[in-house]
Amino acid sequence: MTTVSATSTGAELIAGYRPGESSLFASPRGTLLAEGTYFAVPPSSRPDAQADLARRVEAVLGVAEAAGHEVRAVVGAVPFAPGAHARLVVPMRLSRGSAPAAFVNRAIPVGIRSVRPVPTPDGYRDAVARAVKQIQDGRYTKVVLSRSLRVEANGFDPAPAVRALAGRDPGGYTFAVDLGAGRTLFGASPELLVSRHGRTVTANPLAGSAARSADPAQDARRAAALLASEKDRHEHAVVSEQVADVLREYCKDLIVPEEPSVVGTARMWHLSTLITGEIADESVSALELATALHPTPAVCGTPTEAARAAIAELEPFDREFYTGMVGWVDANGDGEWAVTIRCATADSEGLELFAGAGVVADSDPAAELAETTAKLGTLLTALGLDGDDVA
Repeated sequence: MTTVSATSTGAELIAGYRPGESSLFASPRGTLLAEGTYFAVPPSSRPDAQADLARRVEAVLGVAEAAGHEVRAVVGAVPFAPGAHARLVVPMRLSRGSAPAAFVNRAIPVGIRSVRPVPTPDGYRDAVARAVKQIQDGRYTKVVLSRSLRVEANGFDPAPAVRALAGRDPGGYTFAVDLGAGRTLFGASPELLVSRHGRTVTANPLAGSAARSADPAQDARRAAALLASEKDRHEHAVVSEQVADVLREYCKDLIVPEEPSVVGTARMWHLSTLITGEIADESVSALELATALHPTPAVCGTPTEAARAAIAELEPFDREFYTGMVGWVDANGDGEWAVTIRCATADSEGLELFAGAGVVADSDPAAELAETTAKLGTLLTALGLDGDDVA
């Protein structure tokens, strides 16, 4: 990848992020700051726009190379819906630095005018109950149902929250993508959809979650209970097996652990499977792998089309970029794509936060509501808010 700066620290690049002028992607491998737009990837007229996304990105990178532009990479986000337009650009300037480090950087509390849950907590529990009934009737085996918080806050600036997220969970994937028209997508995802670096391919599906506790003993018990949970292990197996099945079509020597492990963020425990392999055809880019995997059952459900239909029926809002993918890919095919969760979209009038939970046949509506509340806490804490009071 061509970069203007390869000596910056992650902290310097995170501090240099400016909403509306740049985009940021920070991972355990390093931090990228993309400034300005040289060329945007054009939209597709196809109803399945993501199917030819890797080809369109390759064409745009070819244009950049022919024009002598020094940055040969695209950065941005891809929506949940297969026909929705991605926001991917070749930046004017791309700087690369070290991975972020843990630091204390509390966000300034947001001046909130109102908070409106969509749906209401009762409405979300009702939707989960309907989904459980549909699963028991055989319509599908799993669906991920989401809810949102719509926060009115005039003059909202996402930059302090982005810095707080990067310092709180440096082992995750902190991002802030300029969506244009004064809108920003930002968050801190714990989940790597897929990366490709040279011939090495890595995916880290997460499914099955539990809220963390401030009490160390209780926290350890929750992690152990999650690892032993038959319901959560089944939910996780559905995701990890599908990810492995897709990657087997592109990789050789794929290594898939037989048992999941437990990984933690500042707010949540997750069941995790770290899958690694070697790409069989070096012409297959990280973005092509990502579009083949997206959406996984961790954010949609299974079977995919039946779960999509249930989401359209049961969720009273458009997900847009939530549960899509965010990251970068370069002209060599290397790149990283995280699942767009623990996120919000923002403009000058406020923001919309999202969280979801996987619903299976034995899901409890109250427990799924509590899980989404805990997940919303990642963003709410970075905003200086008390998640339990707001969500």
